[in-house]
Amino acid sequence: MESAVARTAARARVALVTYDPGEEPSADRDLPVLGAALEAAGVEAVVVHWDDPVVDWRAFDLALIRSTWDYSWRVAEFVGWAERCGRLTRLANPAAVVRWNTDKRYVGDLAVAGVPVVPTRYVAPGEAADLPDDHEFVVKPTSGAGARLAARYTPDERETAVRQLARLHEAGLTAMVQPYLTSVDTSGERALQFFGGRFLHASRKGAVLEPGAAYDADRVPHPRLEPWKPSPAELAVAERALAAVPDAPELLYARVDLVDGDDGEPRVMELELVEPNLFLWLHPESVPVVVEAIVKAAAL
Repeated sequence: MESAVARTAARARVALVTYDPGEEPSADRDLPVLGAALEAAGVEAVVVHWDDPVVDWRAFDLALIRSTWDYSWRVAEFVGWAERCGRLTRLANPAAVVRWNTDKRYVGDLAVAGVPVVPTRYVAPGEAADLPDDHEFVVKPTSGAGARLAARYTPDERETAVRQLARLHEAGLTAMVQPYLTSVDTSGERALQFFGGRFLHASRKGAVLEPGAAYDADRVPHPRLEPWKPSPAELAVAERALAAVPDAPELLYARVDLVDGDDGEPRVMELELVEPNLFLWLHPESVPVVVEAIVKAAAL
């Protein structure tokens, strides 16, 4: 007998929302895996660019944001698109989540809610920076992806950091200043993925920011990526972070990036609720779970 999920999938039309790579191949390794799995389940999965003006979003049961990785250059435009799209069809994640999560000042919101986070100060255009003089630190914009315009500095490199701040401010960007947690060089960053309201899988990667690298240098976004089994403490912090998202929205997907603080306890580096890599190519066992959750979301 045909299952309810299979019957729903046969009627579902889902937009897999990505960026326009132009003449270059897409950098999204999840997209072909996910598209093929949805099609095999009977879903009509259509890859579309978020900024394509001819797309009729009303023609989809679900618009699933996947790899809109050029949004950080065009945040206001992207948030406006999400709000329009969300009025025409079901958008995952919802537009209100997109608005909140595309501005990394949300880290301050998490801290206020009692979530362990990497200590963060914000320096808006026109504000003077009080940079650390006794430890390594990171400067990056509050709107960014893939470590774009981010760099780590020693106290001796303060003048270079000040120039980076000036560049960010000239572009109208607010900067974040965080201590560089040296545990990243030894224990790496852990990415805990959630899908359909439950833990999916986890991965670990090495340090992205190399000493002495310029803030506008090209990055390898996920060096030495490998599967990871999270500790109970890591799962607890990730769940606290998700519970602190304003207004308790329904999240189809989420990724919580963790690093160890100086006390050895996990802290939230970032909370990815817009367009995180799922790393399905590294975790093929998760594909059926993701497909089932997408089918259910399309039926709502």
